[in-house]
Amino acid sequence: MKKGSGLDLSTLKRKRIMITGGLGFIGSSLAHACLKHGAHVSIYDCLDPRSGGNIYNIRDIKDSVELIFSDILNFDEISRHITKKDILFNCCASTSHSFSMREPWIDLDVNGRGVINQLEAVRRFNRDIKFVQIGTTTQIGKMRYKPIDEIHPEFPTDIYSADKSVSEKYVLIYGRAYGIRVSVLRLSNVFGPRASIHSGDFTFVNYFIGLALQNKDITVYGDGAQLRNVIYVDDCVSALIRAAVSEKSNNEIFFATADKHYSVAEIADNIVKHIGSGKVRFISWPKERRVTEIGDAVISNEKIKKILNWYPQKELGKGLVETKKYYEKCLGYYLK
Repeated sequence: MKKGSGLDLSTLKRKRIMITGGLGFIGSSLAHACLKHGAHVSIYDCLDPRSGGNIYNIRDIKDSVELIFSDILNFDEISRHITKKDILFNCCASTSHSFSMREPWIDLDVNGRGVINQLEAVRRFNRDIKFVQIGTTTQIGKMRYKPIDEIHPEFPTDIYSADKSVSEKYVLIYGRAYGIRVSVLRLSNVFGPRASIHSGDFTFVNYFIGLALQNKDITVYGDGAQLRNVIYVDDCVSALIRAAVSEKSNNEIFFATADKHYSVAEIADNIVKHIGSGKVRFISWPKERRVTEIGDAVISNEKIKKILNWYPQKELGKGLVETKKYYEKCLGYYLK
């Protein structure tokens, strides 16, 4: 067993957990893990097609969770369901960088007002809850020094990343001003089972995986030399849970990232090697994507290791093998 892998989840037993965006990739994976360790789980989701929710993600646990079909923009509904909960994971987001540039108002509603709604519901009706917010590594923008750490300046290059940066600040403000226990985990490119793989709007890694599963070629912009951090979903889930159950995480921001960085071209090559039979093709950058490109993103995970004793467990190749195994049995449910 690797260092830091012995996460004691006994504290989750009988905890009342609410996951907004719980039908999505990370949210549904979190629901499975929390149920496994004896928690009572409520999933709150409106199945917005722009956010990647999929009812198939909970096919084997649907009778074990409370499923609430509603929108985080509905303040009354959020407020009604937030009471008597012990932990709230906010996994709800509009996740597409390109869509946020085309429809900034929608992105602002989901990633801004939707977070305020949850925080305000907590402030008014349940200040004893632990609130865990998912952030993104892309909110940093272009790397000013490496490795990027939690005090690195933030200059986002697209609306999605900017809104995620601002919503993180909302969370920290509510935590400090109102004594609410909050934590923020900034995630890198999460991949694995239950991801939306049919569109590039849901991270390039999962889209590449979707193409490979169909034995299609993978298209990489430019030379693909820019470095990225990719993390397997189980590692992501363990980091979120560790933050939720630890008092050391209160009012803290953490990068929950893998140890190793790969170029985009290397990631594509690994996906072809472990999943599909297509090829990797290189094409010129589309103008609209070039202007938001950030270059290398080399990120440190030393803070979360030191404070929460969390260490990623699964490297890229093994994670891709597990991912292929999952989709081979249910690919049709993820290509629409």
